[in-house]
Amino acid sequence: MPEDEFVGFPDLDDQDEVQPTRPMPLHERPRQFRIDHEMEIVRKHHERIANSIELFWGHRDCVEYLQKLVFSGADNSGKARVGFKPEVLTALMNLEALHAIL
Repeated sequence: MPEDEFVGFPDLDDQDEVQPTRPMPLHERPRQFRIDHEMEIVRKHHERIANSIELFWGHRDCVEYLQKLVFSGADNSGKARVGFKPEVLTALMNLEALHAIL
């Protein structure tokens, strides 16, 4: 087979252009990846709330539940709560936005 017809991996030493690489920002990742990422944060701190979100996900009631969590800082389970950690609050708001684009 002549060299000009060779199919395979390019020679790594013959790169005229070296493109810098960077991690893909979260907002550029696929929607399901972002949902899973935010749910992981919520689950890490509040497993019962994460289970409730998964139960309601895809229904109109999910947005209302997320809004109630964000605005009241509690889920009305009878347990007093001062609020959420900033990363959990951010995850809840991101989940509400991701649910809105369903």
